[in-house]
Amino acid sequence: MRHGKKFNHLGRQTAHRKSMLANMACSLIEHKRINTTVAKAKALKQFVEPLITKSKDDTTHNRRIVFSYLRSKYAVTDLFRDVAAKVGDRPGGYTRIIKVGNRLGDNADMAMIELVDFNELYNGGKKEVKKAKSRRGGKAKKADEVVGEAPVAEAETPAADTEAETPSEATE
Repeated sequence: MRHGKKFNHLGRQTAHRKSMLANMACSLIEHKRINTTVAKAKALKQFVEPLITKSKDDTTHNRRIVFSYLRSKYAVTDLFRDVAAKVGDRPGGYTRIIKVGNRLGDNADMAMIELVDFNELYNGGKKEVKKAKSRRGGKAKKADEVVGEAPVAEAETPAADTEAETPSEATE
């Protein structure tokens, strides 16, 4: 029976599971990306995302709550300083799980879990800016008129005006 089983126990007892998830979360915060099995990655996602949400509000109380889960002051400092600054405007979904195939030794499904805002390949090296949706048209005509104007070329300016004084003339 599965009464009261709301999360994956990962075949471990409670203390071992909490320690393992805390260690994996510290590694994820430090390295921004780790490789693990799919089941552990899904459990880690449920473990670490509420902690990242708490890190957005930097208070002593939130730091103590996160420290009680992570048990590493270096990970807590890194989380509240670097990670929270990047995910400050994101409403959720801080991690991404990418399946990478099977492990050679025991054929276990492997996955890479990473922090979304720290991957420059998917973000294109810049922060994504969402456009505001508008239902009315007609504003695009003004943008076409501005685009139609040609800028003044530099070749049309006289050469005498663009010459600079030599350093000897400037000191006299």
